[in-house]
Amino acid sequence: MYAFTSPFQQPSGSPIRELFKYLGEPGMISFAGGYPASDLFDVEGLRLAAQRAYDPAVQCLQYGPTDGLPALKREIVALMERRGATCEADELMATTGSQQGLDLLLRVLVEPGDVVLTEEPAYPATLQAFRLQRAKIVTVPIDAHGIQVEKLASLLESGACAKPKLLYTVPTFANPTGATLSAERRRALLALAVKYRFVVVEDDPYGDLRFAGAPLRSLLAEAEHIDGARDWVVHFASLSKIVAPGLRVGWMVGPREIVRRCVIAKQTVDLCSSPWTQAVAAEYLAAGALESHLPKITAAYGVKCRELCSALREELGDAIEFAQPEGGMFVWARLPGINASDLLEQAIAQKVIFVPGKAFFANAADSASLRLSFAAPDAEAIREGVRRMKRAYEAVVTAGRPS
Repeated sequence: MYAFTSPFQQPSGSPIRELFKYLGEPGMISFAGGYPASDLFDVEGLRLAAQRAYDPAVQCLQYGPTDGLPALKREIVALMERRGATCEADELMATTGSQQGLDLLLRVLVEPGDVVLTEEPAYPATLQAFRLQRAKIVTVPIDAHGIQVEKLASLLESGACAKPKLLYTVPTFANPTGATLSAERRRALLALAVKYRFVVVEDDPYGDLRFAGAPLRSLLAEAEHIDGARDWVVHFASLSKIVAPGLRVGWMVGPREIVRRCVIAKQTVDLCSSPWTQAVAAEYLAAGALESHLPKITAAYGVKCRELCSALREELGDAIEFAQPEGGMFVWARLPGINASDLLEQAIAQKVIFVPGKAFFANAADSASLRLSFAAPDAEAIREGVRRMKRAYEAVVTAGRPS
């Protein structure tokens, strides 16, 4: 009946959000969504920040600049400097979550049919955004040390991947794998971007959530030490995972010509991100509340991660394969010989959910893989959830045996 555009004739929604319908079931334990722990929100700090932001109220209740409130931009510039990356105000734009930044970047940079590169497995919303833009997706595998840059180099050198517009990566505590790109690979990736002239899109929502190991410079910070590399990096970050997703405060840092065009694109989307929540975020950052509260979050996530990994080893033993991350919110696992979608069916019956790995692949999926988020459930729920997963696993194994 309706003449929908090509991308929306047979659209598919987020495979992760499809699982949210189970969250309301009594007794359900979720390892599925990448939700931060709500009991770790700095409610009092945000309340005080909101009180300050509301005085005078007329300022935060009015329309604001498309590129962001000046007060918020000043605080983000200072935050980025503390993270080792310098930027000017005209290289920075506030966004409604970092996902909006990616959408705007694709609008101004990618034509239908253009080649875009992404690590695989990858964040599903990114794959969805690429498909809706009608880009040609080319994937590069990752391992425990992030995207395999040597394979990317071979792909580029062979000509098999002609003139890519950009490469998307979550280099620090990746979603879904939890992997972190090594310093050597970061430098090699940036060198390839300069040589082949493609934009490296660094999505960095988890970089502050390190609870083990030594910190690494972001790609944006690393680019300052490689001639010409800063011209080819667009950096996204947000407060969603480290303060509260309800603020919907994110930002983009990139070359001025890219940011300027994204600002124009944003004018047709929402005019400006909410000045109200921007003002709250600005007050919260200005008070130093993030630096004060962040250690509490990372310590708690470290405990939860160790609980999950310990429980997986105890309950599933050699049947499960995974690498324990040094930060972030996710553990990526494999159960060789098991289809994770079949496992999910049994797991739902046992009142526990996770995300099958197929959601994170652009093409042929690893059916034995799955993503587990340890951030939201408490330690007791994590242990019980893994026990339920073991029962689901045993049910799948039993069903697969010949009678």
